[in-house]
Amino acid sequence: MGKIKAWEVSDTFWERVSPMIPQPQRDPNRTYTRKSGAGRPRMNLRTVFEAIIFVLRTGIQWRALPKSVYGSPSAIHTYFQKWHRAGLFTDLWRAGLAEYDEMEGIAWEWLSADGSQGKAPLALEAVGPNPTDRGKKWKQSHSAGGRTWHPVVTRRVRRKPA
Repeated sequence: MGKIKAWEVSDTFWERVSPMIPQPQRDPNRTYTRKSGAGRPRMNLRTVFEAIIFVLRTGIQWRALPKSVYGSPSAIHTYFQKWHRAGLFTDLWRAGLAEYDEMEGIAWEWLSADGSQGKAPLALEAVGPNPTDRGKKWKQSHSAGGRTWHPVVTRRVRRKPA
């Protein structure tokens, strides 16, 4: 067997993922107009999962999914939303992290607590002006109010005096 592509789901991976996939359940307190099993047949969950992985790995739009391979893109997106709300992808991420931690070991104590960036207040003194601002004419910038001139008369009365 050859090397599989990054978006293909192997049999061993599917065996580990399939128990995590939430199964649709009917509400026992609700009365349904159709019988159980009526309507369109359910999509193959492995094909749906492969389509979701295909979208996530390639960055393709949902509507651009090949319909001949995966089926209805809107139905697959609906499955993605349901599974996301059910926490499937978070569970997969946690399981993957736990497995990797067992195999390789994650240096949890080394991780950074804050990765924010901000402007250095004294940076202009050290490095000088921004090189992208060299050709700008600073004297011609407009004021925040919009226009740079002000009328002589603030209000003009057009009616005749009484």
